[in-house]
Amino acid sequence: MASPAARAAPVESLEIASRNGVHVFQVEIVNTEEGRERGLMYRKTLPEGTGMLFDFKTAQQVSFWMRNTLVPLDMLFIRADGSIATIHANAKPLDETPIPSQAPVRYVLEIIGGSASSMGIAVGDKVTLPPSVK
Repeated sequence: MASPAARAAPVESLEIASRNGVHVFQVEIVNTEEGRERGLMYRKTLPEGTGMLFDFKTAQQVSFWMRNTLVPLDMLFIRADGSIATIHANAKPLDETPIPSQAPVRYVLEIIGGSASSMGIAVGDKVTLPPSVK
């Protein structure tokens, strides 16, 4: 199996405006079926301020799980207009229970578990997406 660095997706900046200010993340952009299936599997760490942005190209109901994912994650389900539709906080590592978007979304942002709460990121906050995914 390739190392995470060898299979990393392109990295771009993304901003989230919350009640506590603007938070900048360096995110890997994933827009292929293969990339979405692999996601953050097998990674032992996810540094603060980083994450993975999944682009589904069109708004749709999506569901994620934590199979082979070793770190807790916050999943931010984002509408096509950049607003956060739902947040699933602290998804449990290795849990295969489906985590649904609960609404049609175009994007999902995975960040280290607990980050959304500690940064004051909430449903309805706006995400400024990288130019390559707009």
